Order: sequence, then C-alpha cells, then structure tokens
Amino acid sequence: MGRYLLRRLGQMVFVLLGATLILFACLFVIPGDPVGSLGGSERARDPAVVKQLREQYGLDKPLIVQYGTYVGKLVQGDMGEDYTQRRQVSEILMPKLVNTSKLAVAAMAIDVLLGAAVGTLAALKRYSFLDTVVTLVTTLLVGFPTFVIGMLMLNLFAVQLKWVPVIGDPSDPVQLILPSVTLAIIDAALVARLMRGTMLEVLRADYVKTAIAKGVPKRQVLLKHVMRNSVIPVVTYIGISFGGLMGGAIITETIFNWDGVGMAMSTAIQQQNNPIVVAVATWTVAIFVLLNLLVDLLYAMLDPRIRLS
Repeated sequence: MGRYLLRRLGQMVFVLLGATLILFACLFVIPGDPVGSLGGSERARDPAVVKQLREQYGLDKPLIVQYGTYVGKLVQGDMGEDYTQRRQVSEILMPKLVNTSKLAVAAMAIDVLLGAAVGTLAALKRYSFLDTVVTLVTTLLVGFPTFVIGMLMLNLFAVQLKWVPVIGDPSDPVQLILPSVTLAIIDAALVARLMRGTMLEVLRADYVKTAIAKGVPKRQVLLKHVMRNSVIPVVTYIGISFGGLMGGAIITETIFNWDGVGMAMSTAIQQQNNPIVVAVATWTVAIFVLLNLLVDLLYAMLDPRIRLS
C-alpha cells in the first residue's frame, strides 16, 4: 500500500507539470496583451510603461524561461502576483477557495445521497410508477444545461417568490441551497440512472439469488451484497465527475454571484489575468488527481478482491 501511494503521488507530480505546461503555453501564445490594458487605454498607453510591466512580470522572457520561473516559485508556495490588483494570487484565491469548497461539498453530498437513494428506490420498484417517474425526470434533467437550470431557479426562487436574495452570500447557509442544487442536480440524475442500472444487474447475479434461496434476510442481502457491489461504478463516476463539477462551478457561481474560484476564473479569463487562471487550473488538477487516488483506495475497501500494488 505504501509503495502504491508513493507511486501515485509521484505520478501526480508529472500530471501537474504536464497540465500546467499545456495551460501555460496556451495562455501565453493566444492573441492579446495580458498587461497592455494596465498601461492605460490604447491611445494613451505609454510604451515605456508597458515595457516596464512586461519586465516586472517576466513576460519579455522566452516561454520556457517563464514556465521554469513559475514552477520554481510554485514549489515554494508562490503562485505569482495578480495583474489587476497587484496582490499575491494565493492571498486573493484562498478565501474564494473556502467559499467554493462549501459549494462543492454540498453539491457532492446532494449527488451521492439524492442520486443513490433515488436510484436504489427505482431499482427496488422496477417498472412501477415511481420507476417510470424517476426514469423520465432524470432523462429530462440530463438534457438541460447547467446555466438553464440555474437561471430558472434564480428567477423562480429569488425574483418571483423572493425566498432568497439575488446575490449569494457564502456566509449564509440558507443561500447555499440554490447554487448547490443547481450544481449537483445533473450529476445526481446521472448517479441515479447509474445506480439503478448497476443495482438491477447485481440483483440478477447468482450469488444474490443463492443468498435469498438460503433464507438470508432480504435486508441483509440488500446491504451486504447488493448495495456494496452496486456502488463501485457510482464511486468511479463521482471521482471522474469532479472535473465537470468544477466546470459547472464557473457557470453556477457567475449566475448566483457566488464569490468563489469559479467566478474568479470567469473574470480572470475575460481580463487575461493569467496568474489567476493558471493558479485555479493547477489547484483543480491537483484536487482531481487526489480525488481519483481516494476513489482507487475506496475500491479496495468496497471489494476485497481488488489489490493495490
């Protein structure tokens, strides 16, 4: 187990280096001038000021030198300086990361609890009215984009019913409900469909029929054999879906004015504020890799036949 963890953590370093290099290259070769607007409007822009800003941020150096400098600072915990606020990126993003973490944890809880519960009920009540409703609703939800669901919920609950303010306040737990449901609802529908399908397959397995034939209580068969084997594909999906969750967070936080890293990312992309974009992407990749490592460890706990070596 120890060697496995070390190998995976070593792979994580290469994944982070590769992801940041690709992103770094894409951001710094696309058209536009990241610091040009800082020197004033186009007509009033002083070339000397722009040159000074380029030298200050190291943008006058070759791309590979810029990347090497970035990695060197990153190892020391320095993620660079924001172009617009002239503050350290980590100082700006840390409070926003806390706000986004609240949103992500709430969304993941809804994904898992609501999706697994609905999928389990639909599988146990196969071909019933409940199963038909679950299949219909989850199919419709999967077809809706996140921004449409967010706009509909914002208009209904904030504008029409006035149950919550239009501007989200991360310090108020009540105002966490709408953005977290918006962020989670599509993945919850997918988890429900996945849970229903895998559970029906497990219910038809020979070892389940044998356990029932031997007189093992139905509740014990359900919890010990059916649920345990049904959740493995769901755990895999939840680990993979984090990337989509982060993409959805950018849209959801923008719609609900939620002061998180998603909204910071959206604003930074519009302003070509590259240090913020690279920092958010680096954090996202690191969390994604760690979550997938956690998923692999959960496999061994859920299925003793799986060996990590």
